[in-house]
Amino acid sequence: MAAITLVSDLKPFKTMWKIRVKIIRLWKQYSAAGGLTIEMVLIDYNGVKINASVKKDLVNQFDSFLSQGSSNILINFSLNPSCGSYQTTIHPYIIGFLSTIHVRSCDDFPDALTGFEPVNCRGILNSTLNTDYLVDVIGQIVELTPIEVASANGKETHKLTLELRNEKDERLPMVLWGNFATDVSDAIQGRGENAIICVLRFGKIKVWKDERSVLNAYNVSDVELNPLTPEVEAFASLLPKDELALAIVEAKPLALTTGVGDKNDFLVNTPRKTISVEQCIVMCTIAAIESDMGWYYLSCKVCSKKVLNVPNDNIDEQGDEDEMGFHYYCVKCKVKNSRLMPRYKLHLVVLDNTGNSKFLLFDAIAMQILNHLCNELTGSNFEEMQDPEDILLALKDLVGLLHVELSVFPGMWVMKVTPAKCRGGTVISLEEHVEENSVTRYPSRARIKIEKADKSG
Repeated sequence: MAAITLVSDLKPFKTMWKIRVKIIRLWKQYSAAGGLTIEMVLIDYNGVKINASVKKDLVNQFDSFLSQGSSNILINFSLNPSCGSYQTTIHPYIIGFLSTIHVRSCDDFPDALTGFEPVNCRGILNSTLNTDYLVDVIGQIVELTPIEVASANGKETHKLTLELRNEKDERLPMVLWGNFATDVSDAIQGRGENAIICVLRFGKIKVWKDERSVLNAYNVSDVELNPLTPEVEAFASLLPKDELALAIVEAKPLALTTGVGDKNDFLVNTPRKTISVEQCIVMCTIAAIESDMGWYYLSCKVCSKKVLNVPNDNIDEQGDEDEMGFHYYCVKCKVKNSRLMPRYKLHLVVLDNTGNSKFLLFDAIAMQILNHLCNELTGSNFEEMQDPEDILLALKDLVGLLHVELSVFPGMWVMKVTPAKCRGGTVISLEEHVEENSVTRYPSRARIKIEKADKSG
């Protein structure tokens, strides 16, 4: 297969991917939970975008290799589900830098490939756009207020309220905070153009008491006035020929002046409740195996830890379409090309009459459901999965043929698997078997009961 992969084809079942991309947006972000990270939006030649993140432990390692506008080839990285209310792209996954990722400069992408995709302001105003995704906006500034000092997240900051119009004279409120407010206000005062076109990249759709507007989203957003781009030139040519002058208006007494962010909206305005679960039983059916995530991973046979893929040192000498050479490395044993053992990592989609959810089962539990060791299904030729759609019959037999009973108790994780028509089963402490990349993080206790579906209906 060709080594270069399209961004649209990336899936999490393996890490040895090779992509050629341009960094169209780069910023550093700090949070109490994640520390200082590098965040990026990447784009390939087809115009498909994906978010990428460098965790705090790797920032110093890669900071000097990454810059906005640069074009790079990335080799060997993880992919994780994209979620949250500030998603920069519609791609279902986000790239995670690994310590063994290889970053190499390549020929520059065209300057015109910016990933700028302005949305229709009517889509913002009529609630048809998903507010979880950041958007690009273009519009003529027709109104603005003087700079205000408002309280945002417990701190005083500057605020600037504007009104944009599109080529159909539809109006869209915009609120800029912090340095964005002062920079744009200063830039407007120094301009004499009749029409000032504002371009907002990665803006946040804000909904407050049925009022909808766009605002800058932390360090993610970027604001420009009258940038020299084909998109701005085309937009300006479509504006009404009414020579509408910019109006300075008094600030409206909207609730937005509090500057409360989405997170604080939830924390302040949502009633707080205490969760106390003594026992919860969920009866559900296995509906599918999530193939994009893969169904096994390679571990060290000695210590059972997941091994890393490490690109070979001569990978820079290979052509873009050459197969990628790499080796496996066990971090715990510190051994190159250690003895490998495949282990289950089953992502099951389960459902009942109220909805659906996902279960992640690792080796010890999956073996009892399948009655096979993982290496019995993979065979003796151990290698990273290449085709996630190649689901073996033994795995497909799980779908639709099993009922799952999940009982949750306070305390430690305990999972019980009872084969159909058998009494009693093996109780396993997941604390002894949980993998370091498991999604199970909080103490509880669970049981899973497996039985044949009633075919009589």
